[in-house]
Amino acid sequence: MSPSNLNSNITITHIGTATAIIDIDGVKLLTDPVFSPAGTEFDMGLAVLKIHETPALGLEDLPPIDAVLLSHEDHPDNLDPLGRQLLDGRLVFTTMDGAKNLAPRPAVRGMKPWETVTVNIGGKPFEVTGTPCQHLPGGECTGFVLTTPSFGTSPDGLPNAIWFSGDTVYFEELNQIASKFHVMAAIVNLGDARAPLPEGPLQITMDGKQAADLLKAFKADVLVPMHYESWGHFTQGGDELAKVFAEEGIEDQVCWLVPGNSKKVF
Repeated sequence: MSPSNLNSNITITHIGTATAIIDIDGVKLLTDPVFSPAGTEFDMGLAVLKIHETPALGLEDLPPIDAVLLSHEDHPDNLDPLGRQLLDGRLVFTTMDGAKNLAPRPAVRGMKPWETVTVNIGGKPFEVTGTPCQHLPGGECTGFVLTTPSFGTSPDGLPNAIWFSGDTVYFEELNQIASKFHVMAAIVNLGDARAPLPEGPLQITMDGKQAADLLKAFKADVLVPMHYESWGHFTQGGDELAKVFAEEGIEDQVCWLVPGNSKKVF
């Protein structure tokens, strides 16, 4: 069932990892572009990251993209060399450091946590709000809240919104999102990814329990899981997530995506 006052059609096409096309009334937003084939390795110093599944779509298969939501540009499971090609001449929202590192691309916009910008994307007005992330220490990462007039408002007067989490664990500051917006769809990077730091493994993306807790705290309508398979540093895959979601009683609110297929969310 669609949220109250919603007057938009929203579909998501999952490509792989955290890469997806969010289609809002024909406006196409691409998240965290990664297109490297299976077997590609990236030496990060502390670890070698390897992709095990080729993305469902290649660069040549994409429709025209109106904007890119880039949670961070310094990890190859969120932006790889092929995905970087997409950024040239295209409207991109990312972190403040990311905007500096991607210069001199003039259409890349760095966003601070809780900063909101009003922008026309593909002929449709949007407000884009950056949301904080707790990812790898010393690096920047951002999530994004999207609102537009056709999303309408919830019964309590909050604007209906879509949230793309970026890479983060669930932490207290994220609860501010629920005080500012009614999240219709929480598109969440999961996988319980672990960073092998000298002091021990550090969780840097959400697990299923955190996602379930977030869905309940936000009173969100739908949870859309991404970023939980395809890479060796992810520790919780789809089967494990489904089990947790069933135990937490939210399985009916989960919108599973099949890579390469478009899924109507609302």
